Amino acid sequence: MLSDLTPVATVAVRDLAAAAKFYEGVLGLKRVDGGPDQGVITYAAGGARLFVYASAYAGANQATTVTWPCGERLDSLVAGLAARGVKFEHYDDLPQTTREGDIHVAADTRVAWFKDPDGTIHSLVNG
Repeated sequence: MLSDLTPVATVAVRDLAAAAKFYEGVLGLKRVDGGPDQGVITYAAGGARLFVYASAYAGANQATTVTWPCGERLDSLVAGLAARGVKFEHYDDLPQTTREGDIHVAADTRVAWFKDPDGTIHSLVNG
């Protein structure tokens, strides 16, 4: 029923102007619609969209909200984001997982997690 539709990742933020600085300035996303004065911003990301909106409930989710599949670019993207001030999360209690710097490794899967200014969790994964 929905298999031919492309879902849109949706992120709640407290301060849309501050979020815009992060999503545009740090992550390098391109704004395609909206703005802080409208309460919502839509970004282009690959062939999909990322919908960022103002909400009093921002940062309440304690699980990954957005996953960025990046293939072989994982290491360079982690290094580039770290150079822009992104602090990566370390989850050293994950079963059968080791860590290489900021990247967690479980068999063939390599993943790095980071948070936006409101605490929304994003992951970069090699898959």
